[in-house]
Amino acid sequence: MMNRWKGKSRGGAPMPPDGTIRQSQLVTTFGPGAMVDLVNYAVLIGGLDTWRYEKGDDEHAVHERRLQGVIAGRLGAIGRELSAENPFRTPPFGDDRAPSRQQGIAALEFPRWFVCQNPSCRALVHQAKHDLQPHPKTKKYQHRCEKGGVWNCVPVRFVMACARGHMDDVHWPSFVHPSPGGCSTPALRWVEGAVGNFEDIAVRCKTCGNSVPLRNAWNRPYGTCTGARPWLGSDAKESSCQAQMRPLVRTASNSYFPQLVSVVSIPEAADDLTQRLGAVWNRIQEVTDASDLAYQRKKSSEVRAALEGWSDDAILEGIGKKRAGDSEIRLPIRTAEYPSLARAAEETAGEIAPPDAPFFARRIRPAPDPLPPGVAQFVTVSKMREVVTQVGFTRLEPATADVQGEYDLGVHTASLSLQADWLPAYEIRGEGIFLELKESAVATWLKRPEVTRRVEQLRRGYNAWVSDLGPAKDNPPPFLGARYYLLHTLSHLLMTSISLECGYPASALRERIYCGPSEGDATPMAGILLSTGTAGTGGTLGGLAEQARHLGAHLQRAWDAGTLCSNDPICAAHDPADNLTDRLLEGAACHGCVYVAECSCERFNRYMDRALVFPALGHPAELAFFQTRS
Repeated sequence: MMNRWKGKSRGGAPMPPDGTIRQSQLVTTFGPGAMVDLVNYAVLIGGLDTWRYEKGDDEHAVHERRLQGVIAGRLGAIGRELSAENPFRTPPFGDDRAPSRQQGIAALEFPRWFVCQNPSCRALVHQAKHDLQPHPKTKKYQHRCEKGGVWNCVPVRFVMACARGHMDDVHWPSFVHPSPGGCSTPALRWVEGAVGNFEDIAVRCKTCGNSVPLRNAWNRPYGTCTGARPWLGSDAKESSCQAQMRPLVRTASNSYFPQLVSVVSIPEAADDLTQRLGAVWNRIQEVTDASDLAYQRKKSSEVRAALEGWSDDAILEGIGKKRAGDSEIRLPIRTAEYPSLARAAEETAGEIAPPDAPFFARRIRPAPDPLPPGVAQFVTVSKMREVVTQVGFTRLEPATADVQGEYDLGVHTASLSLQADWLPAYEIRGEGIFLELKESAVATWLKRPEVTRRVEQLRRGYNAWVSDLGPAKDNPPPFLGARYYLLHTLSHLLMTSISLECGYPASALRERIYCGPSEGDATPMAGILLSTGTAGTGGTLGGLAEQARHLGAHLQRAWDAGTLCSNDPICAAHDPADNLTDRLLEGAACHGCVYVAECSCERFNRYMDRALVFPALGHPAELAFFQTRS
């Protein structure tokens, strides 16, 4: 429920809210600071400080210890705290039949400039300066024209924003009068063609006759950001922002990019490592470096068996924390999840998931057909719980998470509140399938000369992309490398194939890429988790999990879709470093082959190249990880 309270109705009860939004959307599409068009208004969703819950209502608490540890550490690095008792909450419920001032979300009217709908007037007026009043019945703002008559007003379509999330009204008098002095009594008019085309829009001052086309807003700098954060209040400005303000269409898709962090509720790998270290602690407690660890592994079969599968870096970090008295060893989000998927037990006939288990995965037997070359295993995940929280947002350009799905909260992030020590979150319960590639096959493939040359070509495109980032180029996201391109592209091709058989539309499927080793992560990972689920329900019907038994056939169908695109040879021959195409982070990838709905993709359809997965037109076969259709 979203409230813009206007008093009481004739019966004395609070008037119904102006709009409603699904709970999960308040953590994603329409979170704090997002612009929303209602029937009669344009508003900004208020910050967390304006979210109201009924007293004593504990239904909104979301508990996920691993997510809490990750977020608390990130926030602590920038001087913010996260509540230890109640760190995550679902958005407040709403009841349209019994609205309450104590339950709901406040919204701020924004922008504050309006355009009169009178064809002979078309005045551009400010809500406060021109004393606009809402109609008592329709609730639309009205303007009293100079020639008489009262006409409805609509919010202007354009605002100003910076990439760090700050936003403010366009100062239209200065836009029309850029020279010093301007006009003493500006009377602005909105002038547009018959169809309202952007190229035909101009703002004219009736007093001095000066007229400026709106396209000029995109062709000249607007100076340093004002730091305005109207969703947090009129006095919540940040004076330290040095980004450049840019014009923004109010309803554009780049007006709001939420930064979401999620974890799958599975047995933590850190717990497993803690137990393993404890079992051989008397032998390894004095280990201080990799050479000591190698000696103990060689000397003791017990140590070698207990620590099998764990990297030296993870073990040494665990020993250090255990020696310092820290009983909990925190691993990056996906590094902690990966072993529970990759080491799933083999399925047993007739076995079903326990009713109270949040996670249940089993490895599919490869018989009677062998696994395709380069594939380690297929896993069916019949039950899974995912907790998603929003930590911030950006505008104009999305911030890029690292391969673990985490964000640097000190850079390029807008705040959701001024004082709240909790974050909005929601749960997804559903199902999925997991595919793991053989680490030895991936390592061998990465060393091929053809792959090395392709990586350099992709890196040139990445460097060109970084140079266009503006202020963010001082701290750009890392180049993800060929391993991620391989996994991400294969994920999209499999999603497209599986959606034809699983009973769910392609937009209902989501990917989770497990990629390593990479910069900052020493744990080998090469896996793809495709899942589906719904917030607020008990789960799904098993149609996706069942497809794990047919992943071999889906790989063949992905081969057919990935080897030849309907846009070839243009798609296959795309040069990532070509600035003319504005596709600097993609190789052979387009809407005709690997793009999917952006709600299903972790990277906004970026970082893909099907030439790295299957043989593509004009590329050597040795470049592809899968060189034959099997």
